[in-house]
Amino acid sequence: MNGDFDACLFDMDGVLTDTATVHATAWKKAFDAFLERRSQANGEPFVPFDIAKDYHVHVDGKPRDNGVLDFLASRGITLPRGEPTDLPGDSTAWAVGNAKNVFVVELIDAGLVKVFDDTFVLVDALRKNGIKTAVVSSSANTEAILNSVGRLALFDERVDGNTIIKDGLAGKPAPDTFLLAAKRLGTTPERAVVFEDALAGVAAGRAGDFGLVVGVNRLDDTHAQALLQNGADISLTDLTQLINPS
Repeated sequence: MNGDFDACLFDMDGVLTDTATVHATAWKKAFDAFLERRSQANGEPFVPFDIAKDYHVHVDGKPRDNGVLDFLASRGITLPRGEPTDLPGDSTAWAVGNAKNVFVVELIDAGLVKVFDDTFVLVDALRKNGIKTAVVSSSANTEAILNSVGRLALFDERVDGNTIIKDGLAGKPAPDTFLLAAKRLGTTPERAVVFEDALAGVAAGRAGDFGLVVGVNRLDDTHAQALLQNGADISLTDLTQLINPS
């Protein structure tokens, strides 16, 4: 990293923490329960949620309600959006999403969250050089997850799923969450770097005209190309490559 930037904005799931597996597992449990009940009620074939095919395309990086609506639309299913306070169930997108959140909390409490060490080596180096940091995530569990791994204090600001609801922000791929984080850190988009592993996330970084959008590839070459096609300037598997040699 050089002197062109004042701040770095990190997505959480898949960039800071290895919670993509936790979230994907929770989504599968919630969607499969919904789809199986629908199948039994309507006499339709039960086609389960496919983590490999469905998670990154329809759900990853998006606010909870949008992820539900987008996945169900891919199956030709429509639900009303509902409200964030809807109880877990089948009646609205928020109800399905809140069922997923119950499973996420169980997995967090079970101690299944791990961190990506390469990212935190970079975060430490950035902070030692006076670069401000923020976590920008669609997850409403951001604080609990980072607390569970003892890393919350490493970020000057947090914009998360709760912020999206409270401030009425558009979620990724809209740039609103990243723009708010940059504003809170006292900098401008062109002076900030976005780190994202989700296609919706790199698209948000590009839409916000950020100075650099780093695609974090935790999957394979196909995903690396998709990150670049959706707005990343570069795609990396190891973020320590960005640390300037002493």
